[in-house]
Amino acid sequence: MGTRLSESQQYGHLWGTHELAEVFEERARLQSWLDILVALAAAQARLGIIPSEAAAQIALNARASQLDLELVASETRRTSHSMLGLIRALQQVLPDEAREHVFVGATVQDVTDTWFALVMRDVGSVLWRDLRAIEDVLLAMAVEHRDTLMVGRTHGQPGSPITFGFKVASWADEVRRHLQRLLEGRPRWLVGQLGGAVGTLGFFAPYGVQLRAEFCAGLGLSEPPISWLTSRDRIAEFGALLATICATLARIGNEVYELQRPEIGELREPTTEDTVGSITMPHKRNPEGGEHLDTLARLVRANAQVLTEGMVVGHERDGRGWKAEWIALPEVCLLTGAALETGLRLLSGLIVDVEAMRSNLDGHGDQPASERILAGLTTRIGKHSAQRLMHDVLAPGSRDVHHVFDALVAAGEATEHDRDAWISWEVGDAGIMVDAVVDRARQARSSEPEAWA
Repeated sequence: MGTRLSESQQYGHLWGTHELAEVFEERARLQSWLDILVALAAAQARLGIIPSEAAAQIALNARASQLDLELVASETRRTSHSMLGLIRALQQVLPDEAREHVFVGATVQDVTDTWFALVMRDVGSVLWRDLRAIEDVLLAMAVEHRDTLMVGRTHGQPGSPITFGFKVASWADEVRRHLQRLLEGRPRWLVGQLGGAVGTLGFFAPYGVQLRAEFCAGLGLSEPPISWLTSRDRIAEFGALLATICATLARIGNEVYELQRPEIGELREPTTEDTVGSITMPHKRNPEGGEHLDTLARLVRANAQVLTEGMVVGHERDGRGWKAEWIALPEVCLLTGAALETGLRLLSGLIVDVEAMRSNLDGHGDQPASERILAGLTTRIGKHSAQRLMHDVLAPGSRDVHHVFDALVAAGEATEHDRDAWISWEVGDAGIMVDAVVDRARQARSSEPEAWA
């Protein structure tokens, strides 16, 4: 059992998913490292750097399930070296003739940076799948509520009318941009690393670049044009994308959080009969999902900042930023997986109260029509004069003027003839924009791959 709440049996489900935990779980991580060593040995054997028989034995025996993990841990502690514990445990299960051919000429960072590329491939595939699932839900919701009127709010205050479909379409459009970023970033991130001591591949001369190409190809990764031992922008960019994805989900979660307030009551999170909102106030239905999306996003931003800090390192190798990534990158990935799972569950069961939306809109009198009234008055006396006039008549910030048009009539600035033209729940081109978002997304989805990697 882990020492962190995020690793506990009781709370672990809040901070990660089982699927992504399997990527970072210790045996899975060690197996990935062993797979990298197998790919290195195979590439070296093809170039005659080590015997083919040794590479075959390494491939046959490089199984985390066969290794003594106690030995791995104790040798790591004893030697104060990040990789020797694993190497010695692997040598222990190899025949004598293969033991000297493990991990030849490579460094810890060659293994762990290449592992990062494999991690980004695995995590990116989950991001792609779950974001597309969320987008699918949002597009359907935007279409369904294209013309569902509700109060538009700015600075937390009621403003002009919008439609719920317009709000949802803005969420969907943001998710689509994250999908585009995933596609654009893939060739930058899925890049292997084999640089040796200072990145020059000096140990492998004159076969260095050729070996690197063989090594990367064996893992299904791209080859870098130059070693990136202290060039950490790939990791930082990936972390930043996950932070922005979680920020989008938190924005959606905060909307649900606010609009679920009983005095608004326009949205409600899905729940089950077993869900307990409060053990002291049983009447409450807490917005657990929306609230948790904000919490997760805060943690992801904090850890993503550690990855950004990792870009500021020195010379040709610097463990300060690179080893901090060992903690921060898994955290970012696991937390984002939890956010995607939470967001999809929340949106898939979101309860939309159309009647409450309309009731809230009507409850403000004709205040939400003030923009349209301003537009009508502008045609008569000019925009700035109209704005000054309404400023004086309405005493901005006051809730006393519930009927804007009647106040203008009383002031002699409007007539009953203007009422029908000036008072309407006009939402501008909201519907056109909803249609554009949906059409663009569906067109993109029809031609893009189902799977990312």
